[in-house]
This record gives sequence, structure tokens and C-alpha cells, in this order.
Amino acid sequence: MIKTARVMVFDETSALEDCLIRKWMDIARRETAGKGIFTAALSGGRTPEGFYRGLAGMKAGQDIWRKTHIFMVDERLVPPDNVDSNFRMIDEMLFSNAPIPKENIHPVSTDCPPEICAGRYASELLDFFNPGEKKFPIFDLILLGLGEDGHTASLFPGTPALKETECFTAAVHDEKKHDRVTLTYPVINSAKNVFFLVTGGKKADVLERIIEKNDPALPASGVNPENGTLLFLADSAAAGRLPAGRYMKML
Repeated sequence: MIKTARVMVFDETSALEDCLIRKWMDIARRETAGKGIFTAALSGGRTPEGFYRGLAGMKAGQDIWRKTHIFMVDERLVPPDNVDSNFRMIDEMLFSNAPIPKENIHPVSTDCPPEICAGRYASELLDFFNPGEKKFPIFDLILLGLGEDGHTASLFPGTPALKETECFTAAVHDEKKHDRVTLTYPVINSAKNVFFLVTGGKKADVLERIIEKNDPALPASGVNPENGTLLFLADSAAAGRLPAGRYMKML
């Protein structure tokens, strides 16, 4: 088992999404009250769509949204209106429906070669967080997904990005599909809260290998915040191979 991981299992996806919305709001209220700002990095894919729609409909108050800054966990290097763009999906589900100022949204540049786009995004993170020498940005919350091959963000098995220990971002080349830019392990593992959102029976095997075996062959096993909270929110199908009774079952 990953040392610091907690697992919450839900019978219904809607209950999972409601729980995640409550946790988002609790963290946002705490951070904005404490330091005047809330920072989050979001993932694309189909799994979080319902969460983003629900979050956009929450009456959090203008003040919290005004103090919220949202970044991207990773992005495909396609135009922002492309069907494969993570930004496009999040914009349609969340940004366009919540009162978050446009200047508080921090997309990845996608109109340049991968290394240049990664460098631009790293520079924006550096300017915004100003973490100091040999330190990394500290996000209040990073939301991750989980691929059937064990990847998370755009950290894929066997890719050089897995070995990055100093840079905030990495370029990910893909000859068959789209090149990408991703946050690296050091940034993800510096966050105060890292939440995995995992649904569907096709994820059951990989989730069990991560939670129970901490399988080093799976990139998601490398996510373990140094001083933060690691939480897996899974539906019953995704958690189908986890030992019964060991993890928190939510009704």
C-alpha cells in the first residue's frame, strides 16, 4: 500500500462527485481565508466532467472564485478549441459557467514545439509561485486521473519525464498521437492535497496494483506527496479488486 494514501469508495459516481465538490470548497475556503488565495491544477479526460459541471453550479461566492487560480496538470499540444484539448473540456464544463476571472486561468501554450511550450509553462509557474531556489510550486490541490496503463497526468510508462527531478514541467513526445506538456513528479509531490478520481471497472486492476502493491512499473505509484494528503476517490467498480472492508466505504 502507498504509505500515505487514503481510499474512499462510493456506490454512485454522483456521490463521489458531491464529496469531491465539498472537499474542494472546504480547501478553497480554508486557503483563501488563511493566505488570500487558492491554487489548483486540474486534469482532463472524461472522468472529471461531472465534477466540473457540479463545481460550476456551486454558489461559492464571488470572493472565493476571485481568489482562485487554476492551472493545468497536463495538456495536449493542440489548439484550445480542438476536441482533444484538456483546456477545451474544462472550459466548457467549468470556466465558462463559474464566475472565475479569466486572468485566474492559466492554460498551457500549445502553439510551439514541446520543449518551448514546457519552458513557457514552467516560467509561468515560477513567476506565479516564486518558490525560491531549488524549491517547487506548492499547489493547494492537484486533481489527477488514472489511465488503464497506470499513467497519470502525462507521465507514461517508460518515458523520460518520469526521471525528471529538477524541472517543473516536461515535454512528452508521441509519434502516433499528440505531443504533450505535463507537470512533473516534484511539483505533484509538493502539493498540499493530491486527489485521484478513479471510475469504472477497467481501472480495477491498475488501482489494486497501485494501492496494494505500490507497483513501480506504474507511473501513478510515483505520486506520494512529501508533506501533503494523498486521497483516492473511487467508485465501486474501480475498487472492485481492493480488499473488502479495508477502505472507507461511503454510502
